[in-house]
Amino acid sequence: MRPNVSRAILGGWVGTCALTLMMYKIAPIMTGKAMDIAAMLGSMMGGWGMGMAIHFINGSLVFPLAYVFLIYRLLPGPPVLKGTAWGVVLWLVVQLMLMPMMGAGVFSMNAGGMKSVVSSLIGHLVYGALLGVIAGAGVDAGAGQASVAAR
Repeated sequence: MRPNVSRAILGGWVGTCALTLMMYKIAPIMTGKAMDIAAMLGSMMGGWGMGMAIHFINGSLVFPLAYVFLIYRLLPGPPVLKGTAWGVVLWLVVQLMLMPMMGAGVFSMNAGGMKSVVSSLIGHLVYGALLGVIAGAGVDAGAGQASVAAR
């Protein structure tokens, strides 16, 4: 059982748009400064535009496909809970691996501390919930093919 791939990609794109909007518009209200993931990724990848492209490729393709093919069946609960749990996993990876690699420290301690960590968590919860809701419930791949063949 797994959710529809195209709906998961759409959910990842919508979630990434929401997360990005939150980074640039809501995080400054919470933390006093923007969380510019595109600039941080771009510093390692060749500029702001490349950083934003990588951010959207990860959020719209890589993470939703991992969710559909690897993670979905392992998570408990309805789709919104599964997606939210995936958002928490992604947040932990960001805070424990990506932020230190970009010089922000573990749990963003060099980039705003607890306010940044909470802001990032909220963004990843929203991303995951949107991914889960839009991707929907898992369907048996065989049943899906049979119903298409019956039409």
